[in-house]
Amino acid sequence: MTKLYTLPGTCALAPNIAAHWLNAPVEIETLERGQQKEDWYLEINPLGQVPALVFDDGDVMTEAAAIMTYLGAEYGTEGYARDKRLGRCEAEALSYMTSEVHADYAGHFAPGSLIADESQHEAIKEKTYEKLRGHYQRLNDRMAGEFYLSERSFADAYLYVITRWIEMTPLSIDDYPKLKAFRARMERDESVKTALAKQKMEPVAAS
Repeated sequence: MTKLYTLPGTCALAPNIAAHWLNAPVEIETLERGQQKEDWYLEINPLGQVPALVFDDGDVMTEAAAIMTYLGAEYGTEGYARDKRLGRCEAEALSYMTSEVHADYAGHFAPGSLIADESQHEAIKEKTYEKLRGHYQRLNDRMAGEFYLSERSFADAYLYVITRWIEMTPLSIDDYPKLKAFRARMERDESVKTALAKQKMEPVAAS
């Protein structure tokens, strides 16, 4: 069976949720912290990162957005139907969330990856939080309603991850009421509950 490697707290939660939304025949394998750097896993993904989707024939796919796009194409049903416009909007939203918002979190998670001088790390973090405030405001303003787009899409799965990460920063979800309400709705979704349990994570409200 196809296997999805995940790690608690990471963006691998997004394709994990997507797989459950689609009832895709994917086994969820959650690593312990540090296992992603072990030799056996580096043979799967030399970058030592999750997610990684391993197929029965040994092929490997990485990158959360790519994995979700594959799962939608392979296992999409009426529950994943969308018109062409929604598909374009989903692709744009995922690209923004992964290449802009997620990328800017490097300044929070690993400022040393941006500059070695530790005396500059706090300044990097402050600049990072300034940029993240802009991202969260944009995401909040663009919420279409119950979902990020006009109906449920994989953008919601990734946005949920991002709304969880805010808790690790000085920022407050209370400043973004649409995102706060969205996160609460997501945590009532049975597939999200199952994905969290598989990835050894708790809803934010219970954290």
